Amino acid sequence: MRTRTLLALTAAVGALTLPAAGPASAADTPVLTTGGAGGTPVAVGEVLSANLAGGTTATFYSSATGTSGISCTASKFTATVTGNPTAPGTATESLTAHTFDAASCTSNVTGVLGVSGITVDNLPYATTVSSAGALTVSPPAGSVVQSTVKLRTLLGTVTCVYRAAGLSGTASNAGNGISFTNQQFTKASGSSLCFSNAFFTAKYAPVTTSSGAVVHVN
Repeated sequence: MRTRTLLALTAAVGALTLPAAGPASAADTPVLTTGGAGGTPVAVGEVLSANLAGGTTATFYSSATGTSGISCTASKFTATVTGNPTAPGTATESLTAHTFDAASCTSNVTGVLGVSGITVDNLPYATTVSSAGALTVSPPAGSVVQSTVKLRTLLGTVTCVYRAAGLSGTASNAGNGISFTNQQFTKASGSSLCFSNAFFTAKYAPVTTSSGAVVHVN
């Protein structure tokens, strides 16, 4: 009986000193999670994507306050997570694709009949997302963020090339999306039908993983 009592006491003490298994503490939460804020970490190598938020358009206007330019109702980005540190911090991604469906694009520029294509060049771009929701898009070293726009006119196809040093946006858990507002591109080449500046505005939501899980920022 004494031996059995000592064994039971030893087991009880051991159980009290072992750490209890459970979810990671708030201090271990990474910047990007799924299943809610503070949820499951998004793995490095995971592919994220998003279409335009429902009912919104991506626009390239000739001024920050005007409505003359190009509007598209279908656009999508794809990015691969390259770093997801503990929050507060800054996650990193590689933007590998950013597309616009030309069939969904229209133009109200005088002399332009339609949009033949919008191509994002010089990919991949380096992207960062901070815990505070600050988003940056940067081109490879020695390069620029560039878009090539092809417009249909009475005189044939006109090609417009626009460039920017980088882009800034915001990431928000309200809708789980990212947005860009009046990001300025400058015309690098093209005819007089190509406006001298293009201000890009768009909201993409929700951002999801390859399995469809919605991404949150912590």
